[in-house]
Amino acid sequence: MTAVQQSKTQLREVQSHEVTQLLSAWSGGDQTALNELMPIVYKDLRRLAHHYMRRENHGHTLQTTALVNEAYLRLAKGKAVDWQDRTHFFAVCALVMRRILIDVAKRKHLQHVEFEEALSLAEERDGSLIALNDALEQLSQVDPRKAQVVELRYFGGLSVQETATVLKVGPDTVMRDWRLAKLYLQRELNNKSH
Repeated sequence: MTAVQQSKTQLREVQSHEVTQLLSAWSGGDQTALNELMPIVYKDLRRLAHHYMRRENHGHTLQTTALVNEAYLRLAKGKAVDWQDRTHFFAVCALVMRRILIDVAKRKHLQHVEFEEALSLAEERDGSLIALNDALEQLSQVDPRKAQVVELRYFGGLSVQETATVLKVGPDTVMRDWRLAKLYLQRELNNKSH
């Protein structure tokens, strides 16, 4: 490992520890901790929001910065969360961003489409997002963990290992849940399209 790589790794570890401390303070009721946290995580939140916005139509009215800002507002106004760590924070942020985009899409009342089309990064439309959300809501009633795996991996952009850490399961369990969840969602979306 080069000196530059080692320095970047050390910086990430320090930031991760600082983020965890601020999350703990925020969980304990310190509202100023959120204001201190945001400049540290803002770049990563923009990356996450950009991940979502890449999937949206080119003419989408919501911009990356607006998505981050709306997520911040919802987090600030929301109920207290017992934050575990940085990964847990970003998983929740991913869920909040997904819900924001679902709300925007529902207001547009667009059509439902197939799951495979919904998974296509370049072709995803508001209607497919609504259909996918509806199917995901049904999955969460049947098997909440599988729904969480989809939220974290597909919507949150987390890796298998990061998802396993958040859910406190092994990577093999995450992969099995991921495969079964995709089959369930595909079946649900196919049923709705017929």
